[in-house]
Amino acid sequence: MRLHLLSLLTALSMASVSPLAMAQPDDYATVDRLVRAGQLNEALARADQYLTAKPRDPQMRFLKGVIQTEAGKPAEAMLTFRSLTEDFPELPEPYNNLAVLYAGQSQFDNARAALEMAIRTNPNYAIAHENLGDVYAKLASQSYGRALQLDAGNAAAGHKLVLIRNLFSADAKGMRPDGGQPVLSPGRIASEKPVSEPTAVSRSPRAALP
Repeated sequence: MRLHLLSLLTALSMASVSPLAMAQPDDYATVDRLVRAGQLNEALARADQYLTAKPRDPQMRFLKGVIQTEAGKPAEAMLTFRSLTEDFPELPEPYNNLAVLYAGQSQFDNARAALEMAIRTNPNYAIAHENLGDVYAKLASQSYGRALQLDAGNAAAGHKLVLIRNLFSADAKGMRPDGGQPVLSPGRIASEKPVSEPTAVSRSPRAALP
């Protein structure tokens, strides 16, 4: 099982976000190009510059969270995504990425709660459903491990724990051989015309669950 990582909003509720508050395509393209080139400091500076004038823009704020994650600043990224969930609770993508960051810190209860919110806002959000399954599997692994600590002779719990560990071990093969932490990858620029279903990016869309 793997946690999918969305990197840029591909859909917004036009009922809650004014078109005048959205960044122009050139703004997104510039930041996206800098991220793809690995110029994260420049990308973050450009995003901050834009957000100084339009601090509530949800797409640029989302992209800022992506940059912070790629720059190895998970705490700052979590604040960014958490703030987005508070200001735009109807958007499922920030909940999903927040859950990925929680999972990266083994905060699986928090990850579960965030994913449940993502699904509540969009019941057809397939990525969040799969991620939630991964989180439940990790929580089950912890419970089986605790059961074995309390009763070393519990063969059933031991068998289930081995099955889950093998599942994640097999699923991780070929993903990140260096064993690195999950990162968010920059995605395509959001269309001016909203679409009904968010699309996962093709470049590094997945990372193994820690």
